[in-house]
Amino acid sequence: MIQSARNLSARIENLISKTATPLKPAIPIIARFLLVVTFFEDSLRIIAQWADQLTYLENYRGFYHGANHAFLGLNVFIMCAGSAMVIMRKRTEYAVGGLFGVVISQTIGYGLFFDFNFFLRNVSILGGLLMLLADSINSQNDKRKTVFPGLPTISYTNRSTYIQLAGRILLIFLFMSFVFAGEMTPLRVAASAIGLVASAMVVIGFKAKFSALFLVLFLSVFNVIINNWWTIHHNHPTRDFVMYDFFQTLSIMGGLLLLVNLGPGGISVDEKKKNY
Repeated sequence: MIQSARNLSARIENLISKTATPLKPAIPIIARFLLVVTFFEDSLRIIAQWADQLTYLENYRGFYHGANHAFLGLNVFIMCAGSAMVIMRKRTEYAVGGLFGVVISQTIGYGLFFDFNFFLRNVSILGGLLMLLADSINSQNDKRKTVFPGLPTISYTNRSTYIQLAGRILLIFLFMSFVFAGEMTPLRVAASAIGLVASAMVVIGFKAKFSALFLVLFLSVFNVIINNWWTIHHNHPTRDFVMYDFFQTLSIMGGLLLLVNLGPGGISVDEKKKNY
């Protein structure tokens, strides 16, 4: 029984690998774009709703007049500049640091600590940014090996390994938000169970690439069905929230695609199995 399951899993993985091979060069580009799309969307939202955002921060979040302008302006600048740098692969570490700071500052500034769903989603975004940082470190490490083949690179390798581990763990917090949000219908229970099993496999690094790709496909369907903001009237109060969830989910999919491209890293079951 177990051997049959292993054989079936191996056949599925081989089929997916053959199908995805032509797309492999494009995966890092798609992943980076998806990862930062929520920051572009958030920048446009802030600009379009500038007056409302200022009023909210001043009247409900206790920002002083002027500080709210600076907070929004700095966030928009960092999100636009950092996202552009990520896509162009320029100074990725600085871009990740800036976007990391934006997520944390907005979590504090808008009081998202007290909204469990938003908080878990933001944690997942941080996981995607860590995967991006690991990707950048790995690229730098490869260049060092090429230019200086005799020099030790263990410190860079170790740093990337631990960052990938942290990124894998944080990425799956989205599925915790999915489990705890909304009415627990039979369909939601089934989808939650499947998502959590795949998430657990990502965390421990077992069949990590296959599991991450499955989660990307799962989220693609889920996002279109659940977060269909384009069907909501533009004046409806929930439209912005659903749109926010939609683009955040796209960004988390970008983080998972980076995992598909990078692999789980050294601290994983998959890596341990290679050594036996």
